[in-house]
Amino acid sequence: MKGDAGHRERLRNKFIESGISSLHDYEILELLLTIGTPRKDCKPVAKELMKKFKTLHQVLDADLEELKKIDGIGDKNGFPIIFIKAAAETYLKKKILEKPVLSASKDVFDYLFYSMREKDIEVFKVLFLDSKNRVLEVEDIQRGSISSSPVYPREIIKSALNKKAAALIFAHNHPSGSCEPSASDLAVTRRLVHALLYMDIRVHEHIVIGENKYFSFADKGYIRKFVEEFKRMEKADIND
Repeated sequence: MKGDAGHRERLRNKFIESGISSLHDYEILELLLTIGTPRKDCKPVAKELMKKFKTLHQVLDADLEELKKIDGIGDKNGFPIIFIKAAAETYLKKKILEKPVLSASKDVFDYLFYSMREKDIEVFKVLFLDSKNRVLEVEDIQRGSISSSPVYPREIIKSALNKKAAALIFAHNHPSGSCEPSASDLAVTRRLVHALLYMDIRVHEHIVIGENKYFSFADKGYIRKFVEEFKRMEKADIND
């Protein structure tokens, strides 16, 4: 018992002195598990979690019932794992609320990347911005394949109007790990840009999150292309 306490103390000191990057993923889990079971050696259980879920991110994405399938995980020591994930997402989300996107672009990306990468299902997320490009709210619009997209324009326009949003940022993840946009991604983005412009709501960006990488529709010129296409169509309608 004394040895376990000394080991945990060394891990805590290692984190305090050198930061979380100095710890192995299983050591991070070990420290979390000790919150619920402070008198037990948690290293074997932490290593079993990594063996089953492969990455720290996937452990944190697991729900309590999934975690409890590991021998040695119960309600008490499983709770800190699910709680720390929820707390981290809340912290990152609150950092970006009501801040200008341009001055907080890294905070926005950190939040999106942390909350969306390595999920095993596709999640389509929308950031609603005011006229000064401050984030009003973040909302998950759809869970599942983006190919099931007919609901997007109607639901997003409704939410944007309710929130009095002036502009939007879209983001979704690819569970495969690739961040290359599909034909459906392009078609959905084009349709959304056009539909929202009819309501005088701008689309600033659509980000596809992969594994440790991302694709920006704005950086690649697609958003500008879709806006210019809309303007040409609108002009042609007026001339007709």
